[in-house]
Amino acid sequence: VQLQASGGGLVETGGSLRLSCYAPGSIRGIKIRAWYRQSPGNQREFVASITAGGMVTYADSVKGRFTISRDIAKNTHYLQMNTLRPEDTAVYYCNIGNHLGETWGLGTLVTVSS
Repeated sequence: VQLQASGGGLVETGGSLRLSCYAPGSIRGIKIRAWYRQSPGNQREFVASITAGGMVTYADSVKGRFTISRDIAKNTHYLQMNTLRPEDTAVYYCNIGNHLGETWGLGTLVTVSS
C-alpha cells in the first residue's frame, strides 16, 4: 500500500502551491499525518505534521508560510505552501503513522525559481 502525493510543480519565488496526499482506505487507525522533504545532497527532513487529535507541528523553516490540514472523510491531507523560496525546492514526501508503523508516498517535486 502506498500513499498518493500530488500537487508539485514549478513556481516563482513568492508563489504558492498546495500538495495533497491520499491514503487508501485500507490504511486504518491513522495516528499522525506528515510531510517531509529532501533536496539534492541533503537528508530527508521533517516539514509538518498533524495528529489524529488535530495538533500541528512545523519545522522552524516553514512556520508562518506552510499550513498542514486534513480531510478525514477523503482520507487526504494537504500542505498549503505560501511565500515559497528557492530553498524550499525539494521532493516532498507524505507520510502517515498508525499502529503498524509508517507508510510513505513516492514524492512530488516542488521547484521554486529565483
